[in-house]
Amino acid sequence: MEFSPAFRIGLRICMWIGLALLYIPLILIVVNSFNASKTFAFPPTGFTLEWWIAASRSTGAVNALGTSIVAGVGATVIALLLGTMAAFAVQRYRFFGRNTISFLVALPITLPGIVTGLALFSTFSAVLGPVGVGLGIGTVIVGHATFCIVIVFNNVQARLRRLGTSLEEASADLGGTGWQTFRYVTFPSIRGALVAGALLAFALSFDEIVVTTFTAGAEVQTLPIWIFGNLFRPNQAPVVNVVAAVLTIVAIVPVWLSQRLAGDSVTSRV
Repeated sequence: MEFSPAFRIGLRICMWIGLALLYIPLILIVVNSFNASKTFAFPPTGFTLEWWIAASRSTGAVNALGTSIVAGVGATVIALLLGTMAAFAVQRYRFFGRNTISFLVALPITLPGIVTGLALFSTFSAVLGPVGVGLGIGTVIVGHATFCIVIVFNNVQARLRRLGTSLEEASADLGGTGWQTFRYVTFPSIRGALVAGALLAFALSFDEIVVTTFTAGAEVQTLPIWIFGNLFRPNQAPVVNVVAAVLTIVAIVPVWLSQRLAGDSVTSRV
């Protein structure tokens, strides 16, 4: 289909406007982290590394970072196990209620975070409260896993759908057991999707704040909660800027890796 030159120019303009709306605020965060001013004022009044040094010495930020990593890794492990098994069940087998299961697995990521958080808080309070187990890092991990499972499920299901069953059937015809077929045929074919799903699930868990607020309790503080709690404290504003800048830069890595892995996996099969 051929578009007129005016239409193509309009598309380019819209694309650049969209990119500007997305990335100019992120660039401002990075620039402000070197701002000599203690406020979020722009343009910067000077250049300094003082806030980066202060951020590296902030016990609260470092502890919150560690908590976010633990929560992200825990949620990612659960999502890999449950999301992969659900994807195999839905894509490789035919059974009554298959489409319903697929819908129910994908539903949590479409719900508003506050609804998910409130539902989890009520469940944890009613189930764990009476037996003496309170909110903590465990409930945060479970809460994050509820929507991280969807990421892994979608990645693995899409890969299995493109892969088909011909290679697995050929392995079985040649005498391969179910475990041998999975180890030497299926797993290498879906490995990229697993890694991409894990990276995206970790990134989604790492910056989650709404569900975390309902499931963390008073003792657990992840990095997004720390940022929100210190955002409007005058002495902490520059440090918050630095932490936000680091997160902006670091967040690029899992997304870039997941796209590379997904692209390489597709290319290797062509």
